[in-house]
Amino acid sequence: MGIEGTVAWVNGRLRDPAEPVLSALDHGLTVGDGVFETCGVVQGRAFALTRHLRRLQHSALGIGLPAPDEALLRDAVAQVLAAGTGLGRLRITVTAGLGPLGSGRIPGEPTVIVLAGPANPPDVVRVVRVPWVRNERSAVAGLKTTSYVENAVALAHAQSQGADEALLANTVGELCEGTGTNVFVERDGEVLTPPLSSGCLGGITRELVLEWGAQAGLPVREALPGELPYTVLDDVAAGRAQLGLTGSVRTVAPVVALDGAAVTTGPLVAELRALYAAREPQDVDP
Repeated sequence: MGIEGTVAWVNGRLRDPAEPVLSALDHGLTVGDGVFETCGVVQGRAFALTRHLRRLQHSALGIGLPAPDEALLRDAVAQVLAAGTGLGRLRITVTAGLGPLGSGRIPGEPTVIVLAGPANPPDVVRVVRVPWVRNERSAVAGLKTTSYVENAVALAHAQSQGADEALLANTVGELCEGTGTNVFVERDGEVLTPPLSSGCLGGITRELVLEWGAQAGLPVREALPGELPYTVLDDVAAGRAQLGLTGSVRTVAPVVALDGAAVTTGPLVAELRALYAAREPQDVDP
């Protein structure tokens, strides 16, 4: 995917997206010392921006960076969205700024980047199981950091198998999440998503599906610890359960294939997808 249609704002002003703007010593580049958020763009606005900025602050504080300047970020987002057309995805990145070649930090100004560009999310998803696990006891468990190479490796493996996403267990054999998605399991007349204690990211779409689904009277909830073992995917393969994935750009998407074999889709996941599609344009910053 190229940079056509991308709008960039870096450290105070709009830039040509092809312009070199980072120092070779930016700690976000040398050691992945930064945090980020990705929002969908709905009706020309960043969807659920307040929630995303709250999580960005949580992630920054979680890795020991100062809380980002919310007013600055909101202004940058407004500039970027005003400067582009056909935008579907917005990303905010904050790094520790200049740093040494090692992991230590030096005091200084953060690097702040806001990008927006087109998005063409799929309506359905094909997933695979992978041999790697998410460490639910990691120092960055549940934080959205720029140290994303584990996800890149797992996703590349999935794509090499003809899939769109990889599903990860955690170190104790529980279903955790995808590389960039939360997972929902439909079985026995309800829809469950792994608890945050599994090490999964507290996704904004996940959060809204739980809230909006409960408000609509749909049987959707966070699973109890240990209630969704990774082996629940065997039930999916056998047709006894179904899957849906959530993310800020794809919203709610049913899974139609697991490990290269077609699987059934669930009616409750379809209801949640329809509910989200109806609610999203009604309140762009819920």
